[in-house]
Amino acid sequence: MIKGKVIVITGASSGIGEASAKLLASNGAKVVLGARRASRLQAIVADIKKAGGQAVYQVTDVTKPTEVQDLVALAKKKFGGINVIFNNAGIMPSSPISALHTQEWNDMVDINLKGVLNGVAAVMPEFTKQKQGQIITTSSVAGLKSFVGAGVYGATKFAVRNLMEVIRMESAQEGTNIRTTSLYPAAINTELLHTITDDATKSGMEQFYAQVGITPDAVARVVNFAVDQPEDVNVNEFTIYPTKQA
Repeated sequence: MIKGKVIVITGASSGIGEASAKLLASNGAKVVLGARRASRLQAIVADIKKAGGQAVYQVTDVTKPTEVQDLVALAKKKFGGINVIFNNAGIMPSSPISALHTQEWNDMVDINLKGVLNGVAAVMPEFTKQKQGQIITTSSVAGLKSFVGAGVYGATKFAVRNLMEVIRMESAQEGTNIRTTSLYPAAINTELLHTITDDATKSGMEQFYAQVGITPDAVARVVNFAVDQPEDVNVNEFTIYPTKQA
């Protein structure tokens, strides 16, 4: 049941986050959008409201715990609570390890992993108190298998996969009914490729995505499906490939 649910989405200014926000809002969810680009968030919220949906936004940097906490507080203030958080913010500046783009390594750890942890920490007290909630997180197919050029990116995504499963298991033991869903998208045409600075890696990835990539709506439909499940059902892992991708 999606109608009436309050859903916080990070990384909501484009790609999977934007597509998910619009689809969920069209099905009656109240969406609370966070990202770093105010102008993009404003435009998306305007689109949702024009279509009859409910949405608010707040500029949010997921590497800063207080800003993620403020986003959750906004959900409670505007809509009276929170049912779901979709940890979707992420970057993918892939490169060979030997290139030693160490600042990019740190950025990926801070956004892709610590950003998710900050989202979990922001909702855990509320979800524990109400004994109900859902944490959806964008991992990657690089969180399931290893890819040359994606060593650190994949490491952050493998970590997220483990984190979500442990949260699910611990919640079941603790009786707090927190559901988790991990998404493993493959070649989805988003802005992730724009974060790659290594020229050879970027060229290869752009050619590959141009051949097989599909739109973020594919992942949004999976998010919608996960949220729509009854409270006693936890659909916890989805791998989303383009049909053309080997």
